[in-house]
Amino acid sequence: METKRPTQPAAEEILGGYFPVLDHGFVALVDYMGGDESVEQAARVSYGAGTRKVSQTRGLIRYLRRHHHTTPSEMVELKFHCAMPMFVARQWIRHRTASVNEYSGRYSLMPLLFYTPPGEQFARQSKENMQGREDQAISPETYREAVSRWEHSRKIVSQDYAWLLGEDVARELARIDLPLSTYTQWYWKIDLHNLFHFLTLRVAPNAQWEIRQYARIIAGILKRVAPLSFEAWLDYNFGARSFSRAELAALSRLLEPTAGGGIGVRPGATEVSQEELAGLGLSSREIQELREKLRPEPLPDFELDLSQMRTAEEMAQKMYRAVPGAFE
Repeated sequence: METKRPTQPAAEEILGGYFPVLDHGFVALVDYMGGDESVEQAARVSYGAGTRKVSQTRGLIRYLRRHHHTTPSEMVELKFHCAMPMFVARQWIRHRTASVNEYSGRYSLMPLLFYTPPGEQFARQSKENMQGREDQAISPETYREAVSRWEHSRKIVSQDYAWLLGEDVARELARIDLPLSTYTQWYWKIDLHNLFHFLTLRVAPNAQWEIRQYARIIAGILKRVAPLSFEAWLDYNFGARSFSRAELAALSRLLEPTAGGGIGVRPGATEVSQEELAGLGLSSREIQELREKLRPEPLPDFELDLSQMRTAEEMAQKMYRAVPGAFE
C-alpha cells in the first residue's frame, strides 16, 4: 500500500540498514517522521507542500535556525537502533531529550562483547584537558600489554558470568561485575532540534573519540533525512562560533560596516594586542579560545559509506553468537 506520509528517497535507501561502529557496535535508522518539508509546514502552519520551490524552503529553514526558532524542528523525529560500549552509553544518556529503551540484562542474557580501543587511540592523559587524552598514541609495547591485561580480566568475568547463570543465579545479579567495556544496545528516538544539539556536542573535536564515531554516522543519516536542515546546522551551529561582548568589542576595533553595505578594516587598525584584550576583560584562556575561533577548520562532509551497511540479520547473529551457551 502506498504511504501518504512524506518520505525522503535518500533516507529510504538506508532505512533498516546497519552501519558498524568501533569493533562491535552499530547504528541503524529504524524509522523517521518528516523531513525539511515538515519543518516548513510547521513554521507556516500550512496544509501541504504546495508548489513552493526548494530555494524558498531552504531560505525559511536557514532563517529559522539562524534566529533560533527551534520549535518547527521538533516536528521531525528519528528513531535509531544502536549498540555501544557501556561507557559510551553513559555519556550518551546525559542527553535527556530522547526516548530510550535499553537492552535489559535482568531479562535477557548479555552478549559478551567488549570494546578494545585501536592502537592509534590508546594514549596518555592529556595535560591540558582533564577529561581527555593526548593526540599521540602510547608505545606499541604498552598497548600490547594493556590488551593482554584486558583480555585476561574479561576472560575471568565472562567465565564468572557463565558460571553464575549455570548455577541459576538471577540474571540481574549475574551481570553486576561486567565491565564498562561491555556492549549494550538500545532504541533511541529523538526530535530534530534536540538531535542537532546532540551532534553539536558529540561531533566536536573535544568529545571523546568513541562517541564521535557514533555521532558522525548519525550525522550522515540525518543528512539524508533532512538535507536542508542539516546544511543550516553545519553553517549556523557546528561550523559557527559565538562571540562574547568583550570579543565583539575586540573585533570592532579592527572591522566596521562600510557605506557600500560591506565590511571593511578600520583606518589605522593593525592588531589588538594581548594587553588590550586583557583590558577588555578577557582572561588568558579566553584570549587563546578567541584565537582558536578565528582559525576555523574544514567541515567534514559526513557522507555514509554504503558499502559498509549490513542487514539486521547479520548484526543479530553477531550478538547471538556472543551470548553464553548460545551453541551448547
